[in-house]
Amino acid sequence: MTTQRMPLIERLRQEGRLSPDQYEGVLHHIQRSGATPEEALIESSIFAEADLLKYLAKLYNTRFVSTDRLSKADIDPATLGTVPRKIAEQFQVFPVVFDSANRVLSVVCADAGNITLGQQLQVAANAREVRVFVARPAAIKAAISKFYGGDIHAFSHIDRQQMEQYKSLLNVFERNLVSEEALVSTFAVRERKQERVVSGQDLDRGERRSGGTVVSGAVSHDDYGETLTILISLMENGRGELRGHSALVSRLMRKLAERIGVSPTDLHAFSVAALLHDVGKAGSYHLTALNVAEYEGHRAAALKSHLGPQRLFEAVRLLDATQQALQCMYERFDGHGLPDRLSGKDIPLGARILSIADTYADLTQNARNPFRKLLTPTEACEALARYKNKVFDPNLVDLFKHVMLGEDIRSKLLADRPTVLVLDEDAEESTVLELRLLETGHEVRAIRAPNEALQALMKGDIDMVVSETEFQGATGFDLLAHVRQQKELAGIPWIFLTRDARRESVQRAFELGASDYVVKPTPNDVVVAKLRRVLESGSRQNARGVSGSLREMAFAEIVQVLAQSRKTGALRIRVTNGESGEVHFEEGLVINAMWARTRGEDAFYAMCPLADGEFAFDPTFKAQGRAMQASAESLLLEGMRRMDEQQR
Repeated sequence: MTTQRMPLIERLRQEGRLSPDQYEGVLHHIQRSGATPEEALIESSIFAEADLLKYLAKLYNTRFVSTDRLSKADIDPATLGTVPRKIAEQFQVFPVVFDSANRVLSVVCADAGNITLGQQLQVAANAREVRVFVARPAAIKAAISKFYGGDIHAFSHIDRQQMEQYKSLLNVFERNLVSEEALVSTFAVRERKQERVVSGQDLDRGERRSGGTVVSGAVSHDDYGETLTILISLMENGRGELRGHSALVSRLMRKLAERIGVSPTDLHAFSVAALLHDVGKAGSYHLTALNVAEYEGHRAAALKSHLGPQRLFEAVRLLDATQQALQCMYERFDGHGLPDRLSGKDIPLGARILSIADTYADLTQNARNPFRKLLTPTEACEALARYKNKVFDPNLVDLFKHVMLGEDIRSKLLADRPTVLVLDEDAEESTVLELRLLETGHEVRAIRAPNEALQALMKGDIDMVVSETEFQGATGFDLLAHVRQQKELAGIPWIFLTRDARRESVQRAFELGASDYVVKPTPNDVVVAKLRRVLESGSRQNARGVSGSLREMAFAEIVQVLAQSRKTGALRIRVTNGESGEVHFEEGLVINAMWARTRGEDAFYAMCPLADGEFAFDPTFKAQGRAMQASAESLLLEGMRRMDEQQR
């Protein structure tokens, strides 16, 4: 690999621009949020946008275009026509200037050093030359939404001034500075700032004082939501199978809302509603839209408590979209719900989404659901479909099924979900780490006592342990020593996460075979990065096949996932008329393709339009030879160009 094509964060680390902790933190941020390396570096405040773009422009010997300049650009429709939207979205490139006389196309993309992409664009646009400039990935995505899709607010969510709208609640809570009056004042300032964002006024006007509390600076929607997630998760520690339920509902609701394309403000409002929807509804019933529709006892309980979250948070002055979602989550699409018997699209969108996400989470998480067993994602989506037009919005149910089953397939294609046992007596200490692990694709078992941990380990489905060292009547060292004596458990990776920084404790941990010893407080992003590194370097390589429907994930998307995750194996396709094909991968490169009687690139292009049929990926397949060696990105780009030509 040449130095220039070296992965960005690896290059920055080698150049000393990233410290080890920053490097691991960025890796975890990427895994947790799915952000690109460029976005992770900016969002982690390691680089300012301008500094990173200057660095990349120098690296690729080109120029850069800032987010501000791109948002204010006046793009000629003829320029947009040179690159079809489908290609722009697929490969995150955006055309900025087209010199028709000389047939020179200028585009922006994050990877300006991708020579293959430039060549493919030259073919697609019928251009004599393509000039590639650097831009921030989020800005490119926003430009596509604005100029192709007409979304005039597309750039607002990456404007730091507009994102920084109110003070960090977590810091206030920790310092015990907030009173009810101060909280009201803080949110009043936040709402006034939101109004000024809409009118385009500057937000940074210094400090304000209200209720004896200094309200200055700002906090993003993400920080506010994360703070609320932590607090609600701590409150739910005693909910048994429903522990972490509200955070799960929030994640599900965000996925569907993002798929629909709601505004950033509504997305935030819906997420808050999901986190608060069960607050104040303590009782023997878990009140979901399905349970309330099916059982009279649940309906009676919902009538009494459905306004609980709003009343408890009345002083906070929740956003209107949040209040509407909370108030109407038990309405039914057929008009027989409560409290107002609204029907169809008269039910607020947030409430319709929340009812689906809450019910799905209950079906897949709570064994006391109406089916009295945990349902798989497919079974849960089928259950929701039975109540289309009756309880749930039919279009949203269909879209939710597409999103969830696609996500389920994507997670299976990318990797198996490792199960981590977190052993810590202090729930408050471990809850944030548990949330981070869940967000990064891990299963988590939170256990408070060593004897319970041993029982869980003996069941044989634990891939790693993260443990404290001190417990009542025992130590983590004693448990590890016992585990290492058990033949079937001896190889389980073990990380100590503890406040015990004594040299003798560290020495004993490594003598017993611990993989790492981390002293609190350490950022959870760093802990998770260390954990992932131990898992990836270990012996957990139980490759499993994945199969599914092309309706849930189209051929092009499957190929892209396999390429980006550098998979090796065979992707086999079969459509309803009996035709079949295969694509062979080696470290993410396409080395062969077969469809009907064709071979090579033509076979691959023939499969690009496929969106109906069945697929299976076999990670154990090893090709005997190479008929071709091409990047999936270039093949997909050419395949889409051919599809566009056929449709003209």
